[in-house]
Amino acid sequence: MWIIFVILYIITSISYNQLYKVTTNKCKNAGALTALLQIIAGLTALITMPFFKLAFPTSWSVWLLLLLACVFYALSDRMNTTVRSGLEASTFGIILQISTVFMIFAGLLFFREPFVLKKMIGASLIILSNVLVFYQKGKQKINKYVIMGLFSNLAYAFALFLDVNISDNFNLAVYVAITLIVPAIFIILAERIKISDIINEYKIGDKTSIFITSIGWGLMIIFQLMAYKCGDVTTIAPLLSLTVIGNVIIGYLFLNERDNLPKKIIAAVMIIISVLLIKG
Repeated sequence: MWIIFVILYIITSISYNQLYKVTTNKCKNAGALTALLQIIAGLTALITMPFFKLAFPTSWSVWLLLLLACVFYALSDRMNTTVRSGLEASTFGIILQISTVFMIFAGLLFFREPFVLKKMIGASLIILSNVLVFYQKGKQKINKYVIMGLFSNLAYAFALFLDVNISDNFNLAVYVAITLIVPAIFIILAERIKISDIINEYKIGDKTSIFITSIGWGLMIIFQLMAYKCGDVTTIAPLLSLTVIGNVIIGYLFLNERDNLPKKIIAAVMIIISVLLIKG
């Protein structure tokens, strides 16, 4: 079954990444748009609830870790909306992989994991791939969107470390819904977003893109988790990273993202090689 979930993940991930960029084109309130997409994505995930066993944790520590993880997911998701508005979808798909680097170094520093040369080489390739995409001789490519993207990935890595293996304690659909809807609530409260602001983002936005992005977001997470549950990590991870090349190709064909195409393709291939080294 894992190959089916991998294929479904790649389809939903590319659709989500490409159309998320489109949703930001008419955005007036980035926080409200983020919350709107998260809520619809969370409700989409809940629809799949009958397909998974009914389970909830009894330990308060699990709930505490999940709550803290949701704080970091909220920070990451909110920053990502702003980052996506300023970067091409294909470029964002590449910079998104930097979270893998943060997770490797966090494992070394905080979890005392052994130093593995292949992982360090893989992390270096990810860094080099991002430098390759953003570097232009005589031009400054590092801007606020790139810097915010790095912080977003750092927050995402923290969230992943906090809720590692937590999903096994929940009905999977409920777990995914929580990690989407609770961060949306945090964003609404932190930015004092009104319900009318969220409704307005829906009214002025591209509704087709909003729904495809949201539905793809919720299903993408479920398919990713199911792929890892059904197959070997060393096999699944490199296949999932094919979305990087997919985003470059789709961005070229449909979003007219044709700047630095050769460099983007090389960077995408480097990332796939790095994932093979890291997970191998």
